[in-house]
Amino acid sequence: MTSPEHPMPSEAGILQFMEICDSFYPPDAVTASITQQREWYDALCARFDRPLPEGMQTTDRLVSGTIPVRRYKPATIRTATNLLYLHGGGFVVGSLESHHAICAEIADHAGAELISVDYRLAPEHRWPAQTDDCFSVLKQLLAEKKSVVLIGDSAGGNLAAGLAVRANAKGLSGIVGQILIYPALGGDLISGSYQEMAEAPGLTTADVAYYRTILQAPEGDPVSGPLALSSVTGLPPAFITVAHYDPLRDDGRNYAARLAQAGVEVWFREEPQMVHAWLRARHMSEGARAGFAAICAAARRFAGSR
Repeated sequence: MTSPEHPMPSEAGILQFMEICDSFYPPDAVTASITQQREWYDALCARFDRPLPEGMQTTDRLVSGTIPVRRYKPATIRTATNLLYLHGGGFVVGSLESHHAICAEIADHAGAELISVDYRLAPEHRWPAQTDDCFSVLKQLLAEKKSVVLIGDSAGGNLAAGLAVRANAKGLSGIVGQILIYPALGGDLISGSYQEMAEAPGLTTADVAYYRTILQAPEGDPVSGPLALSSVTGLPPAFITVAHYDPLRDDGRNYAARLAQAGVEVWFREEPQMVHAWLRARHMSEGARAGFAAICAAARRFAGSR
């Protein structure tokens, strides 16, 4: 079998974004120490920082005494529904700071309060620490009689989908939607986009395998890999967006198809010129700008914002 080509988009904005990202990482970044990876990632995130929307208020606190969260309160609130955001970063990097502007902008566009979770990271904390932290925050919001929209990108998309699975299994109500942004959902690593986009810019199939090895989640667990679910009946409506040039692409495609076949309401978008992590390019790429607008529209729709 021939090795996959190095697939590349052609949109000028996303090519510029890729150049900037590449300047922060050597080609063998995943072989560096965890500390070094986090330093590179934090520097990259800082490069794309944006001022927060006017009137946005943020407060930090602890849930259950140990889980840091940040609450975003936009100047105008148009719904009582809360948005719960779970950041990406392969379960290894990322923090409240890494997705700060992204969270603020989604909250502002949706006219809804948003809570971002600083869940524990691997390898210091293996699975299921990550999902347990996020589930604790979700349960508290639901206990406050809040309806919740789950949102997550990449590893956070995995966590968001897994929370919907956990809540459904336990009969918890109140999740009114799930927004999964280029999510990792437990695909097989050898077929479809994992083969076709194995050397895609921004994330390779080898990178995905590396992060799975660090996390040590059990294979076939429907919370850590929702594609393993025997039945998706009863899951909340979903908005799933994937990047064409991404080994994770078919995870989102296949999950959307399964939800639709089971009668779960689902919206699916595939961004034709986007690469993994395109959220950060939302102010410099036309494709990312359109994709981000669709995410914000989904948040408004699920939250019932007027």
